[in-house]
Amino acid sequence: MNFSLSVRINFQVLSQMNFSLSVRIGVFNFQVLSQMNFSLSVRIGVFNFQVLTFNLMVFHTKKYDVIVVGAGHAGCEAALAAARMGCSVLLMAIDLDKVAAMPCSPSIGGMAKGQLVKEVDALGGEMAKITDQTAIQYRILNTKKGPAVRSSRTQNDKIRYHIAMKAVIEREPGLDLRQSMIERLVTEDGRIAGVEDHTGFGYQAQTVILATGTFLSGLVHIGFRSVKAGRAGEFASYALPTHLKELGFDLGRMKTGTPPRLKKSSIDFSQFREEGGDQVPMPFSFFTEKITAPQVPCHMGHTNERSQKIVRENLKHSALYGGIIKGVSARYCPSYEDKVVKFPDRDRHQVILEPEGLDTEEIYASGLGNSLPMDVQIQFVRSVKGLEEAEIMRPAYAIEYDYVNPVQLRPTLETQRISGLFMAGQINGTSGYEEAAAQGMWAGINAACKVQGRPPFVLDRSRAYMGVMIDDLVTKGTREPYRMFTSRAEYRLMLREDNADLRLMEKGHELGLIDKDTLRDVREQKRQIEAEMKRIRGTIIKPSAENNDYLQSRGTKPITTGVHLDQLLKRAELDYDMVESLAPSHEAITRKAARQAEIEIKYEGYIQRQLKEIEKFRNLESRKIPEGFDFDKVHGLSNELREKLSAVKPASLGQASRIDGITPAAISVLMVAIRAFKD
Repeated sequence: MNFSLSVRINFQVLSQMNFSLSVRIGVFNFQVLSQMNFSLSVRIGVFNFQVLTFNLMVFHTKKYDVIVVGAGHAGCEAALAAARMGCSVLLMAIDLDKVAAMPCSPSIGGMAKGQLVKEVDALGGEMAKITDQTAIQYRILNTKKGPAVRSSRTQNDKIRYHIAMKAVIEREPGLDLRQSMIERLVTEDGRIAGVEDHTGFGYQAQTVILATGTFLSGLVHIGFRSVKAGRAGEFASYALPTHLKELGFDLGRMKTGTPPRLKKSSIDFSQFREEGGDQVPMPFSFFTEKITAPQVPCHMGHTNERSQKIVRENLKHSALYGGIIKGVSARYCPSYEDKVVKFPDRDRHQVILEPEGLDTEEIYASGLGNSLPMDVQIQFVRSVKGLEEAEIMRPAYAIEYDYVNPVQLRPTLETQRISGLFMAGQINGTSGYEEAAAQGMWAGINAACKVQGRPPFVLDRSRAYMGVMIDDLVTKGTREPYRMFTSRAEYRLMLREDNADLRLMEKGHELGLIDKDTLRDVREQKRQIEAEMKRIRGTIIKPSAENNDYLQSRGTKPITTGVHLDQLLKRAELDYDMVESLAPSHEAITRKAARQAEIEIKYEGYIQRQLKEIEKFRNLESRKIPEGFDFDKVHGLSNELREKLSAVKPASLGQASRIDGITPAAISVLMVAIRAFKD
């Protein structure tokens, strides 16, 4: 019998790649490079057989240190952090016209979120700087409460924000920006090697960060009409989440939404209460010296019983209550349907009209979010006093999307399953631009550290709000959209907005993200604070007529004997102005240093108590659990606890203690087992 063998090979590869092919008649042995196209056909007489086919992936000639998939707030901070640390970075976006988009509220900051933005800024991130360039209203929230819960919030011009951030990214050395949809990850022996886009083109990298937002299997709902979209008007990614499942990741489903945008000229603003910003805007970034953008007001109103009735009668047409949506909603940011159902006794709800920019007619109608059909949305919006003639420029909608359960991540945000693969932002189950930006920076720094062989970057719960959020996610996971709150931070008096630079800029400098001049200024601030606190504690105020007249004018009791200045400063009626009036410093100190000295002295008792708690916390955190420790072999633990510990793989006894269901007795058992493992 005669055999005829023909081989057709079409390929394009990098010059440094090797290609080899061996064929044996009878038994076929093939050695080819993975990711290459190879087609083999065998002809026996008149019969043709195609016996083997491989897919072709052409790789970009440049190999990157870090590839970031997704250019929202998480992706932008991740890419910038890694590039500024000296890595070659590729940032991939489905649509370059949506880089750093604000698809929901055109605002930055808010309760606890402001602290996150300040921390990103203190480490050398970009969000606060871009905020100051584009903010059209500033407000500090909770000014009547203590400094631990005060937070900054801005309204922003969303288009200018996008343009400003994109310009920064385009100018950053070592950072390439591309438009493409990534559909698969390239892995080799359990570690990441690159990504493949929807055209089959490949990009190689040592590390990859997925910052995909709401685009994984995104589904937009308006009534019973559903559209596959990452956000209204944008493509969704369906191949990538399918691939992640194939790789063994546990994915869940979440839901969020956005209210309608109304045409400004169709609104009767006289029926709303004007809400202006702070008279003297305080910059968000520690690096901003002056606010130059025009400032504009928001407007506040309320829905009414008619609004309630319209929504209640049309719940059956709602995507959320009509059985269409399966994803879990955020309890802290309910849609209007949720408000009607869950708060039936309330006859009205707040509506805030927020301008989306200086050069647009679009008004963000906060409080009117829903997933109702368009005709019902028009009735509902026009039921609000002042919106009787309102025109909807963009309808409200709900969106469902996939996320990856974050207990599958390490404290660095690297996945446990694939080395070199990181995840940041809404893919981890969080909500909000600020939470995303903080995770993006965290992942970007750690990807760079992995590439450069540096120690991982991890801040514990006592050092930053970022640390609280990451620890919550990787230790407890989440089954609903996670939102940051001041109540989540047990050491919040130490983690204030005003001291984020003092807490974190030293670390930013170590990472190469904060320059030496800035570090010098921070160290000078610390010196001034310590010197002023020492001076105040060592100064005695005598009971003179002049001093007592001043104290009485400030609404506090006069003194009859000499009193240390710090004891007067602790009185609720007094602040640092009293120090300047009764015993001014001979050294010129900054207003910030004076304010920090005042806080440290006024809250000294509470601060000392938290410092003791932090000492106990760090003692447990310092007891590390060795890499490769097998929790299944720990005797004395229930099967449930072993299963939870094996899933989370805590890095320390401190992290283990925060896993749901872990008791002090279980920690004692673990402590003994770890000691035996080391011995």
